[in-house]
Amino acid sequence: MRFELLGPVRGLRGDEELDLGSPQQRLTLAALLLAEGRVVGQDQLIDILWADTPPKTAANVVRQYLSRLRAVLGAEVIQSVAGGYSCAAETDVADFHRLLAAAAQAPVTEAHTLLRQALDHWRGEPLAGLPGLWAQAQRTRLTEARLVALESRFDTDLATGRHAEVIGELSALHAAHPTRERLSGHLMLALKRAGRQAEAIGVYTETRLLLAEEFGVDPSAELAAAYQQVIASEKPPPASAPVPRQLPAVTTDFTGRAPALTTLAGALRGSGALPIAAVSGQGGVGKTTLALRAAHTAAEHFPDGQLFADLGGAGAEPMTPEAALASFLHALGHAEPPDGLEERAALFRSTLADRRVLVVLDNAADLRQVLPLLPGSPACAVLITSRVRLAGLAGATHVDLDVLNLDEARALLAAVAGEERVAAEPQAALDLIGACAFLPLAIRIAAARLAARPAWTLGQLAARLADERRRLAELRAGDLAVEACFALGYDQLQPDLARAFRLLAVPNAAALTLPMVEQLLDTPDAEDLCERLVDLNLLQSPWPGHYRLHDLLRVYARSRPDDEMVQQMALLRLCAWLKGSVVSAIRLAAPGHPVVEGLDQGVGRRFAGLDEVTAWLDTSMEAVLSCLDQAIRLGKGDLSRMGALLDMLAVLRESSTDYRPHVELLLAEAERRGDEAAQAYARSLLLIGVRADG
Repeated sequence: MRFELLGPVRGLRGDEELDLGSPQQRLTLAALLLAEGRVVGQDQLIDILWADTPPKTAANVVRQYLSRLRAVLGAEVIQSVAGGYSCAAETDVADFHRLLAAAAQAPVTEAHTLLRQALDHWRGEPLAGLPGLWAQAQRTRLTEARLVALESRFDTDLATGRHAEVIGELSALHAAHPTRERLSGHLMLALKRAGRQAEAIGVYTETRLLLAEEFGVDPSAELAAAYQQVIASEKPPPASAPVPRQLPAVTTDFTGRAPALTTLAGALRGSGALPIAAVSGQGGVGKTTLALRAAHTAAEHFPDGQLFADLGGAGAEPMTPEAALASFLHALGHAEPPDGLEERAALFRSTLADRRVLVVLDNAADLRQVLPLLPGSPACAVLITSRVRLAGLAGATHVDLDVLNLDEARALLAAVAGEERVAAEPQAALDLIGACAFLPLAIRIAAARLAARPAWTLGQLAARLADERRRLAELRAGDLAVEACFALGYDQLQPDLARAFRLLAVPNAAALTLPMVEQLLDTPDAEDLCERLVDLNLLQSPWPGHYRLHDLLRVYARSRPDDEMVQQMALLRLCAWLKGSVVSAIRLAAPGHPVVEGLDQGVGRRFAGLDEVTAWLDTSMEAVLSCLDQAIRLGKGDLSRMGALLDMLAVLRESSTDYRPHVELLLAEAERRGDEAAQAYARSLLLIGVRADG
């Protein structure tokens, strides 16, 4: 069975096309397929299907859609997992990206064939006929991916002498996308090589006039540089110039990252101004490994050499730009580089002016460290890695690297530890990957420990990693250690950021909203502190006003020394705010309900209407319950009031959540304390059922 999304959504079993139902039902399937095996939560599906106006029966409708799809596709195709659903199936989108990744690593002739095969998967507008903002956003994303693939294919067309063949296709695309400057550059170069320089100049002139007329701007630096290439004669590099080959070896067990490799390949082969690609992400996510794979793949396009420098940006003493330039100039044949940053930077740019060199700057600290190391020639390219997003790099292609998906994580584990061992213990492999939170460094370390200990089972190591208190100690192998990697970033934090980082790890909640963060940090600068941590890739912001810590970063933050009383007070402030918010919600949703008698709202959110209550519960329920559980385990507060809070939540959410585990925890704590009133309350909740369908 396979599915097609690059056109109307279709499901095929052999040659038979399956009936996938209504547009909304096909939209549900498309959302699961585009997640590529990752879990899609029920609330997320509701947002995809109805955006801001879901019906009250939305959850039931989603379940009906999934039930009908399973009836057509087979029950095993769509899996129910904790918190949502997943569907790992063959799609033309996956095939498209797989071929692009292969092309990014292939010689130019083979890459040309692979890119054509990838583009042959397209049958028209992707997700054609599917309604809604989410589907439109995916159409835009996929269409952009197709245009990038076309641009990469034009690179190979021009590199293999097919300039005359592609002029017609390029002309049509340029007419459809007249302000897409990479296409303009391709068309200009194809025309020039076909002996039609005047027409190439005409393309530039028309584009310049269009930009001025429609946007009131001049041509970008990229387009202006492409124009200079059209009117200038190419100069060969000096025959005696040294050709540095400084790239470190790439790991043989590299896995996954196909979309990122495709993006980097297209960026490094770009025409126009100096191509720059910047990879950012948290420590241990695999930035250097990815960059080296991309650099080795692109090396054939830079015959005059490849320069590499580890700038040490995450450490206490990063390399100065002067020192990096001295190293580069030595490699380029200058035995005695001049003194001074400006003099060295000028000589560096002059040396590379007529050469095609790839410069890889690993582990950059900030923009000030990078800017003096940029060549001036558009024939060169620069690839940068950094823990911070270098947003000020004009014209750069940015790749924000996240953790591995499940298939990539399993492939890495198998590549290092051995496929047979992983296949023999599939559940233990999943547990181990989960304990590593899909972080490549952690998975590599765990796999290396298994490889060095043939007698260990995956289950034994997974059990050792299950204990949060010893997890970081277990994730060490030789010179590799997750804790040391995280420490490089944490040790550079200013005191206010370090405090915020530690306090954000106090709740067990997977995600926190800004009002929750404000209660935790107890400072008017809470949002600013969070955004600064996001910029440093020590915190994630999946959408504005929402924050979450990577699981291993949470473990690391909790391992840092801190005042236990400060942490408890932070958690209690948050719990008090959440309790007040729930009281406010139940008074609005069920006025006069006896469960709120005698409960003061205190601090907490005030709601203007039921829609606000529903939206808040959709984003905050997990945080409310996890913080409540923590408060119960902490042994603080009135247990009967905590039972009332669970009772209120059950009234508000009806059958959408199972509260039994939380009530059982409350009962166990009440028994431990000898609190008979709380025991009676908890038993009554269990007796009547704290879930409407129970």
